[in-house]
Amino acid sequence: MVLKEKIAAFISNLIIYDYILFGTVLFLFLLFIILAILLRRKTVLSITLLLLSFSSLVLGPSFGYMQMHKILFKNSTKLISHKKLSFTPAIVVNGTITNESNFDFNSCKITASAYKASENPIKKYLYPLKPLRKMSIVEENILKGESKEFKIIVEPFNYENDYNISIKARCR
Repeated sequence: MVLKEKIAAFISNLIIYDYILFGTVLFLFLLFIILAILLRRKTVLSITLLLLSFSSLVLGPSFGYMQMHKILFKNSTKLISHKKLSFTPAIVVNGTITNESNFDFNSCKITASAYKASENPIKKYLYPLKPLRKMSIVEENILKGESKEFKIIVEPFNYENDYNISIKARCR
């Protein structure tokens, strides 16, 4: 049931550019298949076109969707401050989000993650992948070129050693 809800949410959040991307990928897939059939006498070229068609069908929507959304909904987040509270197991994170896109954002999901700190370069890379705790908020209606301040309370946070905070945003 959870997967069904995620797929329904993904489809409901698609924009016109996504449909254009998926249509283009489908068109390229069919074009390469037809060319491979027409050039079936040239075996190497036909097999190359078949491989190209299936790789574009599999990789095109995924990478195209991610890259297109990076460009269309470009934003930047800046961590202003973070403070661990002394009487409550929580961290207060203050930051700003800036709309660097050519579009107005309807909503932005801003996520603050707390993860272990390490001097080891391998652990420095791995720890942000599995944070100790993360919390999200939604900021609405951010106009083109506008910056908004936000505050996120990450709780419960009981980690006593050194930690780092990162923030990121996904906007629509």
